[in-house]
Amino acid sequence: MLFQHPMKTTLKRGMGRGASVDGNGRPIYPPAVPTAMARYRQPDPPRRGAWAVVRAILLWTVLATLIIAGGAAGAAYLKTHQFLEAISPKTKIDRAAAKRLDAAIPGQPTIALVIGTDRRKGFQAEQTGRSDTLILVRADPATKAISLLSFPRDLIVTVKCPGHPDIRDRINTAFSACGALGSVETVRALTGLPINYFVTVDFRGFMQLVNNLGGVWIDVDHRFLCDPTNCPGVSKINLWPGYQRLNATNALAYVRYRHFDSDIYRNARQQLFLKALKQQISSQLGLDTLFSIVDAVEKNVVVGRGGGKALDPQTLKDYIYFAHGLPAGHIFQSRIQGLTGYAELSAPPDAVSAAVRDFVQPDVKAPEKARDVAFGIKRRSRAPKPATVATAVLNGNGIPGSAANAAYELGQRGYKIVLPAKGTPQNAPSFDYFRTAVYFDATQARAKAAATQIANLFGDADVKPLPATLTTLANGAMATVVVGQNFHGTLAPAPVDQTPKKQPPAVTLNPSLTRSTLLGVRRRVRFRLELPRVIADYSRLEFDAPIRVYNVKKGYRAVRLTYSTGLNEYWGIEETNWDEAPALADASFIHRIHGREFSLYYAGPHLHMVVLRENGATYWVVNTILDSLSNETMLAIARGLQPLPK
Repeated sequence: MLFQHPMKTTLKRGMGRGASVDGNGRPIYPPAVPTAMARYRQPDPPRRGAWAVVRAILLWTVLATLIIAGGAAGAAYLKTHQFLEAISPKTKIDRAAAKRLDAAIPGQPTIALVIGTDRRKGFQAEQTGRSDTLILVRADPATKAISLLSFPRDLIVTVKCPGHPDIRDRINTAFSACGALGSVETVRALTGLPINYFVTVDFRGFMQLVNNLGGVWIDVDHRFLCDPTNCPGVSKINLWPGYQRLNATNALAYVRYRHFDSDIYRNARQQLFLKALKQQISSQLGLDTLFSIVDAVEKNVVVGRGGGKALDPQTLKDYIYFAHGLPAGHIFQSRIQGLTGYAELSAPPDAVSAAVRDFVQPDVKAPEKARDVAFGIKRRSRAPKPATVATAVLNGNGIPGSAANAAYELGQRGYKIVLPAKGTPQNAPSFDYFRTAVYFDATQARAKAAATQIANLFGDADVKPLPATLTTLANGAMATVVVGQNFHGTLAPAPVDQTPKKQPPAVTLNPSLTRSTLLGVRRRVRFRLELPRVIADYSRLEFDAPIRVYNVKKGYRAVRLTYSTGLNEYWGIEETNWDEAPALADASFIHRIHGREFSLYYAGPHLHMVVLRENGATYWVVNTILDSLSNETMLAIARGLQPLPK
């Protein structure tokens, strides 16, 4: 079971704006195109090893194969201990940062702060050392989801550095002022969130990781060019649009680029890179590569853990199995909206609060609901309304008041609370429940659906038929809750429904825009090209690179059309006969419409990519990096693809 390590938990600090504290010292956050379909199905289960990988998760996932590899089990165990020792905090300031981290609570979500620094080796070491990347990573065992929240490095915040007065400055100065300790304290004060781990990686470590993977496959949305002639004094970059494998130098340039846009786009690129890294790990990682990655990580990464304990192999394995079993599409990206400024960015407090709310309450049903809206699918919930669900609550952990607290919380959600028969204690037959259990009376209609809905409120809860030993205590209830040790006084807040409303596709019929261009290059590829008959409104072909024909991989060709819809907004169409690209793994859904198969790739409620499979090739419609095109627009463009005449 994930995160079930006994530990002493003490939360001494305030949890920030908008959070009150219950009797256990835990923070309580305020609640914060119609088409004929021939067939619908979920995509095939992800291939083994399809792990959700972000930098923090990468460190743990890398060790997964070492730990569970049968023939190398003994060596892997020894290597694990060596590895954990190598990445543990060594410097005085890193140890101080680890001591101020919050202890993880068994069965509850954990949060890691990933800090990518621009500290380099050699003569530049004294002139560099700010946090080029700050990303919170939240792993939630209840929803089986990972959520990401990035902070623009130029965001003006109150910088916290223990022993020094608070100052208003860019958030990346916290690291240069007092290392990981400053970043942890500053982000915690800004968000009000507990932070259980910090992970730091520098430029050298980043580049070694990418090199040891042999590069990372990225969909580059437009032409990037910065050299001394047009960008004097800044980092060089020279990338053409299209799906391609970036080496370490180009990958670093890509995730750091912001010369002609802003940190908003750079944060989006960084999160897209992390998702691409997940796809890379899923598609190719072997044992030899794992050992070389471990070697790079040992020398360039530091991991601090809260609770006064070093990271241990058992905790490592728990995270690994969590990441290994993550459902497709369960990586959620949160962004701070309403940013203003250029060299220095400002965000209103409610924008930060909204981003934090989305981060801690990702709507795991968002892709499914957004898909249903776009396709006009009507669904009825099988669960009855809370007011019609008679619910009994029993104490199964022995902590006084647990059942009463849970009953109160359920009552606030509208459930009808049923007490045991007169004179019977509100206790389960035993107090050895670690996980909360919700039992349903199988003789009552829709009781299981009601119990499942209640279990979702408790997070990590079991749903089971009501046993005979609890019949009397249930007192006729449709659902009976036995509160376990993993209940800490409050129910999970309901996520904000961000399902977009149905809208007409914003497209224009314009097949002539690219017809002659595609006809001119069709002899340069061995598969049939397709013509976009409709394009997004206000789109034009990108001036610098409207079309690109290239070798995407040895033996495979690709054609990329790149469109601009305005300042820094680009979407594209990729056509290739390479059907094993890492980006094609983990589709959210697959639809077959009028005999054509479309794979849908959602990022939360936004449709980021639609892939059409036919004629022995794949045709991708790729949204902007901010997913600015509506879901209906993306579908209309994909459905408008038409094979060119032979």
